[in-house]
Amino acid sequence: MEWLLALWPDAPWLQAGVLCLVFTFFTWLFSVITKEYSWVDRMWSVAPPIYAIYVAGSEGFADTRINIMALLITAWGARLTFNYARKGGYWIGGEDYRWSVLQARMTGWQFQLFNATFISPFQMGLIYLFTSPLHAAWVAKGTPLNALDAVGATLFGLLLLLETVADEQMWAFQQDKKARVARGETVSPPFFSKGLYRYSRHPNYFAEVGQWWALVLLAVGATGDWLTWTWSGAIVLSALFFGSTRFTESISASKYPGYTEYQKTTSAFFPWFPGRSPESEPSVDQA
Repeated sequence: MEWLLALWPDAPWLQAGVLCLVFTFFTWLFSVITKEYSWVDRMWSVAPPIYAIYVAGSEGFADTRINIMALLITAWGARLTFNYARKGGYWIGGEDYRWSVLQARMTGWQFQLFNATFISPFQMGLIYLFTSPLHAAWVAKGTPLNALDAVGATLFGLLLLLETVADEQMWAFQQDKKARVARGETVSPPFFSKGLYRYSRHPNYFAEVGQWWALVLLAVGATGDWLTWTWSGAIVLSALFFGSTRFTESISASKYPGYTEYQKTTSAFFPWFPGRSPESEPSVDQA
């Protein structure tokens, strides 16, 4: 396969791997110093645009396909960074609540081992891996754009829009709920299952993962090779989201008894027609 011949030091995506190692070290170091474990979460939407711009820039921004991929990834990163920032993720105390729940289920040394192996190294490595279609496009740079590129780019854009709408709907609900609670009002139901969340319990997760599957199509469009290792990032990312969704929903079900009814009537991940109107609604935590 041609990509095997491209694993040399001047491949820009491989060079960007040095940045990945630096990000991995500092996210781990800051987590140990601050006792907050969302440093990788804070880099999740920042690192991919850096890698993408570096690869595109290495070609002097002269390769159209790589430029399109970099533009899509940067748009994805800008939107996700904005959404994470407005929820307070970049401020002190903005740690993802799931880390504290998981920490309570482990001994001190077990969680620190988990932090030193999964939270920082594995996740930062995964973030780097799902940008690997950039490398495939670089290997085949200069290949004319084709229909598969159009399909991949269009699908990426549509999924980006879907994720934006899903996050906006959940944000509006959360803000309204917060204001009503502050006024001493009873919020009933205290969950959200309208809009896109009527068809999927996690439409934002579905769109998030789908965008990286769409990006692989551009890599295939460049190389013409469907049996490419660059699928691996999207595959591992999907597995991670499926696992984290189960963990998130176990927390939601323990906090909100009615959540189990919502699970019975609404697709967990892939948008689909609901079975019937749920008697209860999903936890706001699922956003």
